[in-house]
Amino acid sequence: MNLGAAHASVATNGAIELIGAEKQFDTDEGPVRALARTDFSVRKGEFAVLLGPSGCGKTTMLRLVAGLEHPTSGSVRVSGRNLWHEDRRDTGAVANMGVVFQDPNLFPWLTVEDNIGLPLKLRGISKPERRKRAGELCALVGITGFEKRHPRELSGGMRQRASIARALSYNPDILLMDEPFGALDAITRDMMNIELQRIWLETSKTIVLVTHSMTEAVFLADRVALLSPRPGRIQEIIDVRFPRPRDVGVQSAPEFREIVDHLRSRLEH
Repeated sequence: MNLGAAHASVATNGAIELIGAEKQFDTDEGPVRALARTDFSVRKGEFAVLLGPSGCGKTTMLRLVAGLEHPTSGSVRVSGRNLWHEDRRDTGAVANMGVVFQDPNLFPWLTVEDNIGLPLKLRGISKPERRKRAGELCALVGITGFEKRHPRELSGGMRQRASIARALSYNPDILLMDEPFGALDAITRDMMNIELQRIWLETSKTIVLVTHSMTEAVFLADRVALLSPRPGRIQEIIDVRFPRPRDVGVQSAPEFREIVDHLRSRLEH
């Protein structure tokens, strides 16, 4: 592990690059600076976690990467491509990313396999191919046998598994996740963290996850980027070098607790 100073240099071959990116929102009460000037990169195949207090700009930072928000200044690059050309978003760069939110946002009138296959339907993929892909992804995320069920028939954890499968349906290189397990109970959340790690190891995707849980961040991450209170800026980047695959037992290791305690101390101050 490395508890050294922040290091947020931008790599020219990064899967994701923020270069002097800032975001300000105009509100009825006046401008709100959500994210200060930020340089940050995520390497191809890396599992990066954005950690910070509520309202610190971590979700804004993720939305900038996803192309859901336009930076007020600076630039965002995805797989070597500029995400924005003035006010026009690069659809090719966006097509390389899948997004998972805290709410699974599954359509209640569709079955699990139809929810998973919906992005493929929108891309003109045939129904047999969609069903085949949905079956493969149900196996990957651990919900085989539930393809014909509707979201109301699934537990919260299973709905989130289906949401992850949908985000992976068109095989994006990058998976962006905004507190996907925040609404789950502690035991289910631990289980989903183990499953997400397994999926990442099997698919070699680049993952950026937003969380406010220090334990979750350290358990999942290759690197944790710690953001300051608003306006958000990266205070520190911590390398997490525990061997993979990790199980919940690693959370009892003194080295694990040292990183968590360090993060807690930084967040408290």
